[in-house]
Amino acid sequence: MPPEAEAAIPLQQDGGKGESDSSLTIAIAFGANLVIAIAKSVAALLTGSASMVAEAAHSWADAGNEVFLVVADRRSRRPPEPTHPHGFGREAYVWSLFAAMGLFVAGGAVSITHGVQELFAAESDGGAYIVGYVVLAVSFLLEGTSFLQSVRQARPEARSMNRDVIEHVLETTDPTLRAVFAEDSAALAGIVLAALGLALHQITGVAAFDAAGSILVGVLLGGVALVLISRNRRFLIGQEADPQVRMATMRALLEMPEVERVTYLRVEVVGPRMITVVGDVDLVGDDIEPRVAVRLREIEARLTSSPAVVHAVLSLSAPDEPSVTP
Repeated sequence: MPPEAEAAIPLQQDGGKGESDSSLTIAIAFGANLVIAIAKSVAALLTGSASMVAEAAHSWADAGNEVFLVVADRRSRRPPEPTHPHGFGREAYVWSLFAAMGLFVAGGAVSITHGVQELFAAESDGGAYIVGYVVLAVSFLLEGTSFLQSVRQARPEARSMNRDVIEHVLETTDPTLRAVFAEDSAALAGIVLAALGLALHQITGVAAFDAAGSILVGVLLGGVALVLISRNRRFLIGQEADPQVRMATMRALLEMPEVERVTYLRVEVVGPRMITVVGDVDLVGDDIEPRVAVRLREIEARLTSSPAVVHAVLSLSAPDEPSVTP
C-alpha cells in the first residue's frame, strides 16, 4: 500500500500512540477517583450529608470502573488467533459495558435510593460543613485534572477526524476515552450539585435540599451510564466504520495500480482503532484464475499492513456489477 494511502485510514491516531494515551488517561482517572472516593467517604461520615454520600458512591463506582477499563484496554490488544481471526478488539466494548452498568447501579441507583430515603427521614442538623466544602473543592481539582487529560487525548484525535471534541467522544471507537471523559464530566457536574445541596441545607436548615442533591446526582449518573451502555452495545452488535474511514479505505484500494474499480465495500469496526475490510474489486488486465487469486491475496496483504486493518477479504467483481465511489 502506498504510504499516503496507508496513512489515509484515520482511526483517530496510530495504534501505539492511541494505546499509550488511553493507558495514561485510565491511570490518571483511577488515581484521582481512588483518592476522591476515600476523602468523600470520610466527609460523608462527618457531615451526614446525603449529597456527600451520593458523591462518595459515585467516586467508588468510578474507581471500580477504571479496573474494568484497564482489563478492556489490555485484553482488546491481543493479536488475532486462528480461533479469532478478527482479533479480540470487541472485548474492549464488553468490559466497558460492565463498567457502564456498574456506574448505573453503584452510582446512579445507590444515590437515588439514598436520596429518597433521606427525603422522608427525620430532619438532620447536619454539621462539619466546612469539611464537606473542602473535600468537594479538592475533588473538583482532581477530577478536573483527569478530565483535562481526557480532553488532551480527544482534541488531536478529533482534529484528525474533522470533529469537535464532544462529537468525537460520542463517535470514537475507543470506549475507554469515552468512559473517562463522560465519567469525569458527570463527576464535575455532580460535585456542583452536591455543593449546592449542602449549601442550601446549611442556609435553610431544610435537609430536603441535601436529599434532592443526592437524587439529582443519581439521575445524572444514570443518564450518563445509559449513554455509555448504548454506545458499547452499538459497537458490540456490529458498527460500520466512520464514513471518513470508509472513504480512505476506498481511496487506498483505488490507488493500487492493479485495482481498476471497486463494486462492493464493507468496512466494520471490530475494536478500538481496528477495522475489517470486505470488498469486491475488478482487476486491471485479464489474468487466468490462479493468477487472479494471487493478486487478490497480495492486495489483502497490503491492506492489512495498515495497523488499523486486522483482516481483509476481497473477491472478484462480476463484469456487470456497478462501481461504488468513495
